[in-house]
Amino acid sequence: MELILCSFHLNFEQYRNYCVIQSDLKREKMIRLILVAFVFVSFAFISIDKQPTVYTFKVEGIDGNTIDFSKFKGKKILIVNTASKCGYTKQYTELEELYKKYQDKLVVIGFPANNFGGQEPGTNAEIKEFCTGTYNVTFPMAAKISVKGDDMHPLYQWLTSKAKNGVLDAEIKWNFNKFLLNEKGELVAYFPSRVTPLSEEITGKL
Repeated sequence: MELILCSFHLNFEQYRNYCVIQSDLKREKMIRLILVAFVFVSFAFISIDKQPTVYTFKVEGIDGNTIDFSKFKGKKILIVNTASKCGYTKQYTELEELYKKYQDKLVVIGFPANNFGGQEPGTNAEIKEFCTGTYNVTFPMAAKISVKGDDMHPLYQWLTSKAKNGVLDAEIKWNFNKFLLNEKGELVAYFPSRVTPLSEEITGKL
């Protein structure tokens, strides 16, 4: 009888240990599943916010037409916030020269903005007349936008935020800041106003 009880006690202990082990395994498996789900959801949110290329953007042109960035696949893109009454306005001359010299592989796009010192007060029609009449601009010009503040244009939100473009953070501090994108629509570099369009800093990347 004692032998039977002893055997029963041993079997019960083994069964209890087995249950504990199985419970621990289930708990560990559940924790792993939760961690995997958390990582997947986090990555999904990051992917939604991050947009690695510029090609989804369409903006209004200065003539009321649409500038579709996906049309520029295979070419580098130089994006510049411009102004007609700025000390850097003369850079229009070099921007046009750069555009003509490299137009087989580069498109320049100007974005008039009145964010700094009220130096772009005109209407789209007035801005176009100034650019074509004074500097013979032929590269694409967008309609006037805001490049900073609460009303910052979505394109510039993307250009200035590493969380969105995946490359760098930037702050537009004045007119004629420049962003260079590669042939795949990915952001490559940012240049402040003082860097002129024909400088080696820019042409060396073309």
